[in-house]
Amino acid sequence: MAAKELKLMVFAHLGQEWRPCGQLLMTEEGARVRASSFAYGLHYARRADALEVDPVSLSLRNLEDVLSKRLLPVNQLPLFGGIRDAAPDSWGRRVIEAKLKVPANSLPESQYLLHAGSDRVGALDIRATISDGPSHGANVSHDLEHLLEAADRIEEGEPVPAHLEAIFKDGTALGGARPKASVRDEHGVLWLAKFSSRKDSFDIPGVECAALRLAAEAGLQVPALDMRTVGDRKVMLIRRFDRYWLAPTATPGAADDLLLTRPGDGRVEHRRGFVSGLTMVACDETESRTKAYTDLSQAVRDRCHPSVIRADNAELFKRMIYNVLVSNDDDHLRNHGFLWDPRLPGWRLSPLYDVLPRASHATERFLHLGVGPHGRLATLDNALAAHAMFTLSRTEAAQLIGDVWKTVREWQVYFERFGVSDQEIAKIAPAFRHLDAVSTAELRKLLP
Repeated sequence: MAAKELKLMVFAHLGQEWRPCGQLLMTEEGARVRASSFAYGLHYARRADALEVDPVSLSLRNLEDVLSKRLLPVNQLPLFGGIRDAAPDSWGRRVIEAKLKVPANSLPESQYLLHAGSDRVGALDIRATISDGPSHGANVSHDLEHLLEAADRIEEGEPVPAHLEAIFKDGTALGGARPKASVRDEHGVLWLAKFSSRKDSFDIPGVECAALRLAAEAGLQVPALDMRTVGDRKVMLIRRFDRYWLAPTATPGAADDLLLTRPGDGRVEHRRGFVSGLTMVACDETESRTKAYTDLSQAVRDRCHPSVIRADNAELFKRMIYNVLVSNDDDHLRNHGFLWDPRLPGWRLSPLYDVLPRASHATERFLHLGVGPHGRLATLDNALAAHAMFTLSRTEAAQLIGDVWKTVREWQVYFERFGVSDQEIAKIAPAFRHLDAVSTAELRKLLP
C-alpha cells in the first residue's frame, strides 16, 4: 500500500478562544503512521501564553530553535506524544468505528484524530484545515441512561440507533479500554462518566471509586468523584481536571484557584494542557513495560516547573507505594499524567486516576512499571531503595511509606463507608497486601 502524506492543523485553547498553533504533517501507510513533523506558527509561538504541543519534542523553551525548522519527534518516534495524547485510545476508537461502521483498528491515525472532536482531553484540537470550527458533544447529565445503553451496544458490536447517537459526540475522544463518556452536570461542569460492563465479574466502578477515595484519605491528590446508579448499574463520575472556571476579566496566571467547581457568576470555562507519562518519558507504548517510576521522576525533574519538583516527586513516590499495597498493576505510562498550570507557568503532575486493585493470591507480585533496583517487584523494600531518585532521603521515604500504610491497612472500614457491599469487598480483598507481606523486618523498624 502506497504511503500518503497529509497536512492537519493543530489548535490550542488559550483563554476563552481556540488559536491555530501549527501545522502537523503526517505520512501514513494504511493504518500506520510512518513519520510526522510539526511547524509552529510564528505568531503563536511568540505568544506569552503559548501552550507547548509536546513538552519534549516541541518544547518552546528555546524559541529561536523552534522557529527555524520543521520539528521531528524525539527518539525516532513516528508521531509526537502530545498529538498522540490528543487522539482517542481504545474505547474512543471503538466509538468512532461504530459511528463510521468500519472494522476495528481499520482507520488511519489521522481519522481517529479528526473524529475525536473538540472535547478531547487537554487543550488541543486537531482539524483538517485552519478554517474548520470546533466540534462539541452534547455533554448533558440526563443522557447517562442513553449513553450507558449505547456503550453496551458498542461493546457487543451491535448497531447504535438514532436516539442513542449522543455517544458519537460524548465518547469519541476518550482513552482506556472501558466504556465511558463525557457529561455535564446541572451546573455545567464537565465530568468523565465511567460505566460498568455487563461482562464485569465485580463492581468495577464502585471499587475504582472507593480505591481513589482511599488514596485521597492517604494524602494523595485525587479529583472530585461521584457515584450514580442508572437502573441496576453503577456509574462513576470523575470531574475533568483539565477544565476550570474563571471570571471573564481574570487571567489564568492570576487565578487563586484553578479548581473552581461551578461556572456561576459569569465564569468562563478554560482548559489545561495535558500530556501522558508516555509523552514525558518519550517512548512508544510498546516500551512502557521497560520503564520505571524513576523514569517518571526524572521527567518531573526535567520538565516540571522548579517550584513543584520536590512535591511532585514525593507525590509520585506515594503513588508507587499505594499501588504496591493495593496491587494496582495497571500503572502503565498512559495512566500517569501531567497538566499545564498557568499560575506557575509550567507542567506538573496531574491528579491520580485509573486505579483499580487487582485481586491475586500470588505471593510474589509485580507492577507494570519498575519499582526499584529489583525491577517491577512490588515490595516496599524495592521501592525504598529508589528513594534518592525521588529527591527523598531514606528517612523521608520511610515516613511517606508509613503515612500511606496507616490508611491502607484500614481499607475495609473505608470501603464500607464508601458504600461497597460486603460481597464486593470479599471479591477484591486478595488485592490488598499486609505490611508484613511486602516488607522486611528491617524496613518496618524505619516506619513511624
